[in-house]
Amino acid sequence: MKFKIIAGLVLVLSVIIASCGSQEDMEFKRYYLGGEQLYKQRCQNCHGTKGEGLSNLIPPLTDSTFLKTNKKQLACIVNNGLKGALLVVHGKSFVGDMPANDMSPVDIARVLTYVTNSFGNKMGTVTSEDVARDLKDCK
Repeated sequence: MKFKIIAGLVLVLSVIIASCGSQEDMEFKRYYLGGEQLYKQRCQNCHGTKGEGLSNLIPPLTDSTFLKTNKKQLACIVNNGLKGALLVVHGKSFVGDMPANDMSPVDIARVLTYVTNSFGNKMGTVTSEDVARDLKDCK
């Protein structure tokens, strides 16, 4: 009888621990959910609800290859914007401007975590430490 009670408690504790998720999972969820709200407020109007962009004017955010290739520049792009830049996304050229964003490194990390893990992208958590490091290398 004692064994069944202990086994039952172990099972219940295992389920509770598993449902809480790992520290990394929790961190990802915090960044992702915060980024989703920021994206809706600050990015969605131009880049679209599904990251589809706008015709030949605004590039989509659905190209994992572009995002991975330019991963270290993404924080700079969000922070400083773009002026007359040529971007090639999904084999399509885009020339134009993107306004700078007055956002903290943690908010930039949230938006980038959301964008790089939505719209078919799966790149993991972008932390505020990643953003701070990448912002130092902006050109």
